[in-house]
Amino acid sequence: MSAVDREEYVEAVLLAVESIPPGSVATYGDIAAYVGQGGPRQVGAIMREYGGGVPWWRVIRASGVPADEVGDEQLQLLRGDGVRVTNGKVDLRVVRWDPENPGD
Repeated sequence: MSAVDREEYVEAVLLAVESIPPGSVATYGDIAAYVGQGGPRQVGAIMREYGGGVPWWRVIRASGVPADEVGDEQLQLLRGDGVRVTNGKVDLRVVRWDPENPGD
């Protein structure tokens, strides 16, 4: 991937994350699919490196459990967004972001 391609990919990932409304979450894989490139690990790497300026806490593992290094903070921020957290886990069936139906 050239520097320009990587820059465009980073920008696309960050824009996707900014699109997730309060009260919703997406998985790393959801973001990769939405952008149409890369996979969960690539999205995770971008979020670690560049995600501080976007609502990073709205991107979670496919298991519904936050990453270990940000777990408590992420769950607290999600609760602040109105996301229900049960036993340290988010029910993706209830709050998963659907970019095709933003009103849902």
